[in-house]
Amino acid sequence: MANPEFDIKRPTMIGDTADISLQKTVQILRSEGVNPVVVIEFAPSLPGIFCGLLEVKSLFERILPDSGSEVWAIEEGSRIEAEEVSLRVKAPYGSIGLYETAITGILSSYTGWATVARECVDEASGIPVYSIGANNIHPDVSANMDYAAIIGGCVSCSTILGARLSGVTPFTTMSHSLSLILGDTVRALKAFDKHTPQDVPRVALVDTHRDEAEEAIASARALKDRLRGIRVDTATQRGGVTVGLVREIRARLDLAGFQHVDISISGDINPPKIREFVEAKSPIQSFGIGSYIATGSPNPYTADIHEIDGRPIARRGRSPGVTQNTRLDRII
Repeated sequence: MANPEFDIKRPTMIGDTADISLQKTVQILRSEGVNPVVVIEFAPSLPGIFCGLLEVKSLFERILPDSGSEVWAIEEGSRIEAEEVSLRVKAPYGSIGLYETAITGILSSYTGWATVARECVDEASGIPVYSIGANNIHPDVSANMDYAAIIGGCVSCSTILGARLSGVTPFTTMSHSLSLILGDTVRALKAFDKHTPQDVPRVALVDTHRDEAEEAIASARALKDRLRGIRVDTATQRGGVTVGLVREIRARLDLAGFQHVDISISGDINPPKIREFVEAKSPIQSFGIGSYIATGSPNPYTADIHEIDGRPIARRGRSPGVTQNTRLDRII
């Protein structure tokens, strides 16, 4: 993966997104002339897939002094256990204290998204999974969600920025809007083919106007060998995408001579539904996952001071001193 360039926004840099108690702490200590070197450890509440480190590292590169600081972390994308120290920072408190909120928030959100993505990928048993849930989340973080999904094992995503951060090509098919506005699936597919670069796979959306199998065959006849696949996204009001529906579409495509056309499914897909298709040996080539990944719950992180100027310390309920974890590697 290429080195992603994360946008650390000005409100984060100046502390406007921090808990105000931390702002007051930094202000008071500065006024008192107190700025010890502290060791802060970050750990998740739940097991999962560690993610968000590279954005946190981008933040550190902006805020930590050029010398005297150390950052240790588990590798991005690794499985982590509940309460396992995944990130350790040694730095003057005045340079790091204001950003505790941002760091825990970044790690919590990214790790949550990556973890639910991995659930889907594990259930898919080698069938590619795509993240297509950007319409279920605020646009300011949709690319971050897609990046986390790819760290979790998805092969691509639907947002341009998410794909850029991840170093992959974004996943695209026809939209329902294009088909509805042009009034016909085949007409929409031909327009898509006409105005889309040749290196983009042609994937027709076949559930907009008529029977899915009928639209699939019509699309294949229109583009012939240029059609890479179809996507079935049948509305829940019509029963959604089912194992039986996919089998029927595959059979009718094969009978019509279009064995080369892949079938992708989307629409309220989650791990139990993925398992249902996999166990049925359904003839599909990929899953598009939307809301399940996008609305995945964050994995809450804690941030605790374990050392002040070399002296082991901790709040009650935590063990004083640096927590040993051989999985941590120094990154700064």
